[in-house]
Amino acid sequence: MNASVPVTRAVDHGTAKLMPDIDRERAWLLTVDGAPQSYVDLDDPAHLEFEYARRLGHCLDVVAPAGRALDVLHLGGGALTLPRYLAATRPGSRQRVVEADRALLDLVTEHLPLPAGAGITAHAADARAWLEAAPDGSADVLVADVFGGSRVPAHLASLGYVREAERVLRPDGVYLANLADAAPFAFLRAQLAGLAVLFEELVLIAEPGVLRGRRFGNAVLAAAHRPLDTGALARRTAADAFPARVRHGAALREFIGAARPVERDEDAVPSPEPPDGAFGIG
Repeated sequence: MNASVPVTRAVDHGTAKLMPDIDRERAWLLTVDGAPQSYVDLDDPAHLEFEYARRLGHCLDVVAPAGRALDVLHLGGGALTLPRYLAATRPGSRQRVVEADRALLDLVTEHLPLPAGAGITAHAADARAWLEAAPDGSADVLVADVFGGSRVPAHLASLGYVREAERVLRPDGVYLANLADAAPFAFLRAQLAGLAVLFEELVLIAEPGVLRGRRFGNAVLAAAHRPLDTGALARRTAADAFPARVRHGAALREFIGAARPVERDEDAVPSPEPPDGAFGIG
């Protein structure tokens, strides 16, 4: 593929574009309807360009000893950035990726092919439906990075969804999610409250400006039945180009406050629409 030629294609849920990065020879930015979705460097799959992806990568680095292979379920595919990262950093991992947009999945696998033996299997399906059909205790890690356009779908925001996620994880498994919100954080707090119903350990990672309510932005959540290495996460996220804060324990309980989980699917709402330019590209 000619690295200088962008690719535009109508997919199931909008218009996707693959745009080459002029600074990295085989690196690509994927957008859907102008919203950045993924960044992939085919020569360096361990390179995570987006800050939220780096934070998810940090979490994946500390959930198990370095190099140990994992069984991972990814809800949301994009350009398969994190599956490629795990294949590079934890060889031998078995990964399933569920992406609702079949045409997008076809575009990505055609133009950004996976390396041989990556151990990644992609499926075109609805994330909630796939999760409900998945076997009990079948994943070491579940990564949820599902956006319909720029919003997390409502059917992935209820307590029923959290129960399915917890069921599919092994007893020492870890749930990871990328969400987006802004003050007063009604959506984010409700999601944390829902996770707190089923998981003893919660971690929130976000930039200080987002946590202080100064702007809209991403928040990475981690949940487990066992303590997570928050010290390692704090060191790694603090060293990033855009440092983030790690909240857990009493500080996170204070952040959640009186928020309640979304008990019923019919009461769930999608994450808020980001303001114009929140995730825009030049």
